[in-house]
Amino acid sequence: MDEIAAPISPPTKRVYRHRLPTRIWHWLNAVTLLILLMSGLMIFNAHPRLYWGQYGANADHAWFAIGSTPQTGFVRIGETRIETTGVLGRWTDTKGVEQTWAFPGWATIPTTYSLADGRRWHLFFAWVLSIALTLYMLWALLGGHLAKDLHIRRGEWSPRHIWQDIKDHARLRFPRGEAAARYNILQKFSYIGVIFVLLPLMILTGLTMSPGFNATVPWLLDLFGGRQSARSVHFIAAWALVLFFLVHIVMVLLAGPVNEIRSMVTGWFRLPPERDAAP
Repeated sequence: MDEIAAPISPPTKRVYRHRLPTRIWHWLNAVTLLILLMSGLMIFNAHPRLYWGQYGANADHAWFAIGSTPQTGFVRIGETRIETTGVLGRWTDTKGVEQTWAFPGWATIPTTYSLADGRRWHLFFAWVLSIALTLYMLWALLGGHLAKDLHIRRGEWSPRHIWQDIKDHARLRFPRGEAAARYNILQKFSYIGVIFVLLPLMILTGLTMSPGFNATVPWLLDLFGGRQSARSVHFIAAWALVLFFLVHIVMVLLAGPVNEIRSMVTGWFRLPPERDAAP
């Protein structure tokens, strides 16, 4: 009786997916944004209230606040108040001492309250972010990355195409074969939004909060509607970046962390076989 040959798996194809500037900027950004977030939370602890307009102080109505009562911690958004005892507003430090700073020490740089040190960390890495972003944007434009990888083509603007990509992501049906070598439409929207909207917005609102810079570029105050509005936009944009980061990590884990991380370290990505060709 003839033996039945076992199906042969198709050879795995490798593609050079991420060029060196993208990989360097990716990992530099990961460290930089983490430090900026944690030092920013320390700065926020100095006055954990947000306002709209030119001015804002303790006596003014804040649209967002993290605070405490003698017994509880809370977050207030508009008129909605949420108890956050033990997490935000009122929490216990590693020595068992109850603290009433907005964000706990494990989430801030430095871990103990120091507005001066928080500002030093924040301002230094803000320069790192600004310079790196400027260089990366120039490279993306002049080096062809924007046109080759991030350009949204006519067919991708189709509502049907976008909706199909949303459904595929919801069903965890990730691209396979040659399609996996390219950014899908949701990735393009996300990366363009981060590179050309959120990060520049963070930098511009940060500059708007600087009284010294206001003297040089006063129109930024008008653009954002005042220093307090700029601070609110800065805070919102920061948490939008955190949301992007969390979704990004989840997608990497679901799509195959070894292959995804290896490609961002070496540049080389193994294409998953097509579904109809998979063994």
